[in-house]
Amino acid sequence: MDEKTVPLAKHMMERKQAGKAEPVPWGEKDMDYSALFDQTGECVFIIGLDLRYLAANQQALSLLGYTERELVGMLVSDVMSLDEELTHLSILGGGANLYERILRRKDGSLLPVEISTSIVYNKKKEPAYIQSIARNISDRKNAEEILKKHTRILSVISDATAQLLRSSSIESRIPQVLESLGRAMDVFCCAIFEINTFSAKPFVNIQYQWVKAGSPAIDIPSVISPQISTILKESSGHFFLPSESQAANHLSFGVAPIHGTLGSWGFLGLFDNQGKTIWSPSEQNAIQTAANLIGSALQRNDYEETIRLSEARNRIILSALPDLLIRVDLNGAILDYSANPNHPLYVHRDVISGRKLSETWPVEVVEQILGVKEEAGFKSVHVLPSFTLPFSRDIYESRLYPISLSEALIVVRNINEQAKLDEMKSDFINRASHELRTPVTSAILMTELIQGGGTTDELNEYWRTLTSELNRQKILIDRLLIAGRLESGMMKLERTSMDLLPVLVDSVQAVKAIANKRKVSLRLNVANKPIQILGDKSALEQVFINLLNNAAKFSPEGKTVRMDVLENESQVGVIISDQGLGIPSEAIPYLFERFYRAKNVTIAEIPGSGIGLYIVKSIVEELGGGITVDSKINEGTKFIVTLNKAET
Repeated sequence: MDEKTVPLAKHMMERKQAGKAEPVPWGEKDMDYSALFDQTGECVFIIGLDLRYLAANQQALSLLGYTERELVGMLVSDVMSLDEELTHLSILGGGANLYERILRRKDGSLLPVEISTSIVYNKKKEPAYIQSIARNISDRKNAEEILKKHTRILSVISDATAQLLRSSSIESRIPQVLESLGRAMDVFCCAIFEINTFSAKPFVNIQYQWVKAGSPAIDIPSVISPQISTILKESSGHFFLPSESQAANHLSFGVAPIHGTLGSWGFLGLFDNQGKTIWSPSEQNAIQTAANLIGSALQRNDYEETIRLSEARNRIILSALPDLLIRVDLNGAILDYSANPNHPLYVHRDVISGRKLSETWPVEVVEQILGVKEEAGFKSVHVLPSFTLPFSRDIYESRLYPISLSEALIVVRNINEQAKLDEMKSDFINRASHELRTPVTSAILMTELIQGGGTTDELNEYWRTLTSELNRQKILIDRLLIAGRLESGMMKLERTSMDLLPVLVDSVQAVKAIANKRKVSLRLNVANKPIQILGDKSALEQVFINLLNNAAKFSPEGKTVRMDVLENESQVGVIISDQGLGIPSEAIPYLFERFYRAKNVTIAEIPGSGIGLYIVKSIVEELGGGITVDSKINEGTKFIVTLNKAET
């Protein structure tokens, strides 16, 4: 518009004379501009220098909801809500200006607009009036607000998740994450829940929940239950608007599955009671993002818990192992070390890790343990059956297992017991061979003598010797069979109520011939009355015959073997005592083991198989009793057998 436009002063005079009755015509010279003014798609306002509206096109009037008659003459400040007053100075300071302002519409609603203003000058280069073009930016502002909210929500979720992942106790932090998410999303309740589908009727189980302070209580299971089938069908989130049954409380909610790499961890639910009629895409994305992040945190927590349990399990297993475990490289450097603190070779890992094994044990022993290292590295298992160390009296076995070409695991095992057992077995085989061979040799000799003939007395003596040697062989074979049955668990004894006295009398009678031959007397000290116990007659006869036979065998001539009986309310104790060689204290812990014989007995060349006491102890314990021993060298030995009384 130029100076040909109707002057502002004349325009104002005509408006005053018209009394705002009719809009002022633009004049013939303004025909082109008037057409453009009315037909443009922009909202155009004409404002006087007194900051009152002079005119507005139809688009501008529709934007505000006014008629031209109502708008013309109104102050700009009555329509435009400003953070600062729109003054002459602010407008006249430049040729064009661009503002974001809020317009107050006729109905009172507010509308964000972007306003560009420019001053129109007359021929004298003087300001004539102001042209203002307004553009509705509601959609842009809404989009910006949504973006800001979405950004804020994501920021809150990100911060909360970071705290969650840094936390050593994720479960305790989840309620705080739900609170942060709820406040950012402007809802009154957030929850993590599971849907149990294994029962006849699926039900909701709440795991974590946050409810805004001052908000009404919410029964989440009753809200979720009607929608369970829909929720389970959806692989992604589902959002529910107020239904007719929920219209009274304006409740709507969104549900997103919490996924992990190992499956679903449940669902994240957000509940709104402010009449939300739509869940925007950004809100839906934010909820699903939160669910994914929580799922990741829970997944990490599950991984860490699995690792913790695995480590704890491995520690327990390693602690329970009696072996020494050493991980070494090709140079013999100790990479890792594990041993029970009670292990005789135990050294704290902090002291030994990083050192070479040859710095701890003799070089020649280490070379035998590592074996011949191939140029390509550790490839095969290497076993050193036994070795000893200068600072230990124990015997060890080592097994080297390759982990990789450059690493191997060495398992060092204390084989004292195994070595002792092997020695005992070897000793037993030698003794058993001797014990079996001697009566067989004697029997063959007696057979030959009988075949050769002789006097009646000589033949009777040959027969007695043959019978004795065959009985001796039978006893040894019977004991071997009993030991085998006990070892395999095939020998089962039945505990029945019985009188112990006849067993003791018969046992003494059975051993008397052997004792008399060695000129050892047997004495049974017991009252002549029934002694009711729980036992097995045949098995107990084996026990007491064996003990009496040993006592007589190890007693010097002219000594006495006593059998005493003591009783209390619940038990009976049978004590067999001799005045023989005695048993070394270091041998007593091994006395009842298979094939074991004390050294002083072996030196004295007293015959025996080494399985008699093993059989005795096994029978007594099978009957629910016990056996102990007390001995002094060259003074004698006491065996105390304890048996349970039968209930009367």
